[in-house]
Amino acid sequence: MGVRPPQQGDDDVPETVAFGIAALDEHLNRRDVNFPTTDAELLETLDDPAIPYDAKGNEIQLSSVLEEAHATQFDTRQELLNALHPVFEAKRERANNSIVGQLRSLLPF
Repeated sequence: MGVRPPQQGDDDVPETVAFGIAALDEHLNRRDVNFPTTDAELLETLDDPAIPYDAKGNEIQLSSVLEEAHATQFDTRQELLNALHPVFEAKRERANNSIVGQLRSLLPF
């Protein structure tokens, strides 16, 4: 997923902020990940990056996402993204439903 960051009053077109599987996909694009792959090979290749799971920049380690997904083998890139998507979405929803998340959504900054 991605969302545009808040406008800063300039006329430049802002870049999108990637989170969830879109952010993971960016990591996959930067590294040479071959499929099929395992969770261990993926972590070794990507160095267990912290992946933002919401537009606010909250992050989770890839190893934690893989652990929650309970999948160890991925035959294709799409299979990997499909397996991890529900974990990112659940994490994002839990963060937004927390009291702190609700308070942050009310504040203008």
